Order: sequence, then structure tokens, then C-alpha cells
Amino acid sequence: MNYIDIFLEALSAEKGRSEKTLTSYASDLSQADAALPNGLLNATEQDIQNYLSALPDKASSVARKASALRGFFKFLMLEKIIKTNPTKNIELPKRSRPLPKLLTTQEIDLLISSAGDTKNSTRLRAMIELLYASGLRVSELCELPLTANLGDHLLIHGKGAKERMVPMHTGAQHALQKWLDVRDAPDSKYVFPSNSNSGHITRDGFFKILKKCAVLAGIDANRVSPHVLRHSFASHLLAHGANLRAIQTMLGHEDISTTQIYTHVLPEQLRETVELYHPLSNKSKGHKQ
Repeated sequence: MNYIDIFLEALSAEKGRSEKTLTSYASDLSQADAALPNGLLNATEQDIQNYLSALPDKASSVARKASALRGFFKFLMLEKIIKTNPTKNIELPKRSRPLPKLLTTQEIDLLISSAGDTKNSTRLRAMIELLYASGLRVSELCELPLTANLGDHLLIHGKGAKERMVPMHTGAQHALQKWLDVRDAPDSKYVFPSNSNSGHITRDGFFKILKKCAVLAGIDANRVSPHVLRHSFASHLLAHGANLRAIQTMLGHEDISTTQIYTHVLPEQLRETVELYHPLSNKSKGHKQ
């Protein structure tokens, strides 16, 4: 009996996990099953620990594989297929986590301004404004339905079919409305329709247009991507005093630990904030006088 397939079917039916997540879990579990000395069903805690420790040094990949294993063995325990959970006490190997790449606010302004020099400039400007204003994932942006637009907010259906409300500032609202005013696809349900098989602009298509825009802005194209705009959104909000929990909600992070990486991005600005506003800081006392 293939318990991996049964587990994946349960994830799809009960948890509503996306096809991409299911494919990743299937690959991760099959890889582990082949690598473990006695396969998944007979794995010991030490087998799992050794396997994770031997994986290439990429924190996000190791964390995902560990998550797949934990979910799989928890499922086996609930179904009474195994009596002990070999992942109950495992620890992830300590690995350095790369800090997110960022653009400065000036570079963001340059990028938005340079969108006016591209073909379909109104659409591109709206997409850049939305990414930077709301911190959307690129898939959420490309697949954005017309029904998501609530005026000053977006209703986003994120990972795991979870909904979240994301505010838009007036600049993003105007850029979006300007695009909707000229958008010529009355039969499409997407904000950014295209002739692709999916019916909306693809991630690769947007990625290529954004790179060309970076070149026009005089920014190294290797530093610009949809994910960099998402990182910049979160980091700039945090640097200007936004609450970490609020940023977590807007980004759609399930775990606050994922969002906490942004606290390491701008240490100098955060240090200055503490020195200026902390009640026991000398600078704070001078500031109040």
C-alpha cells in the first residue's frame, strides 16, 4: 500500500493544499523514502535526523522537507499505522539563512517611473504598485481576480486556500483603477488577462517585463524580481515602525518566525529607533526634553 499517495489525498481533501504543495511533498517524501536505510515506514528518529543533516545547505529546502516528514508521520500516527513518531523530537540542522534582497525606496520610485517607458505601461505600473503596496506573492498578483478588488483593499486567496484582507494606499488604488479603465477583456475574470493557456499573465511573462523595466531604470536587473519587491514592502514597513504581526498578516505568513527574518534586514535603522524611543535610552530622554 502506498501511504504517501494516501497522505497526499488526505492533504488535498481535508487541508485544501495547492497542487504545487502536493507536488513538492510527493517529491520530498519519495526522496526520503529512497534515501533512508529502511524506507519511510521503518525509519527511526536517528535515521530521520541523519537524513536531514546530510541535505544540502539550503535552509528553506530543509525546512520544507522536514515539514513534509512531520506531516506524513503525524498522519500515520492518527491512522494508527505506526505506534511511534520518529519526527517528534527532531531538530533542524543549524544553517545560515540568507537575508532577503531589497531595493531602496528611491529605486522603487525609479522602477515605477520607468514603467511608463514600456509597452503596456499602464498594466506594468499597476502590477509594480500592487506588489510594493500590498506585498503580494507573484502568483497571487498574476492570478488576481476582478472580485478581489474592494476599492481600498484586496481580498487575497493565498496558500492553503486561506483568505486575507490587504490594504492598498491611494497611489496603488489609482494605478489599479487607471489600468482597469483601459483593460480590454470583458470576458476575462482576471485583473491582468492574457492569451496564455491560464488566461492571465504568467509569472515568467511578468518577470521578463520587470527585468526590462529595471534596465530602463538603470538598476541591475539581477537585483530585481517580484519577490524582491515583496521583501522590500515588508522591510520598508518594518523600518518605518509597522507592527511585525500586521506585516505577517499582510504577507500571509502562517508562522511569525517566517516574518521575523525582516528584523535582521535593517539593523542600523532599528537600533536607532530603539535608542531614540526606548524610555531608558539617553537619546530618548534628550528627545523628550
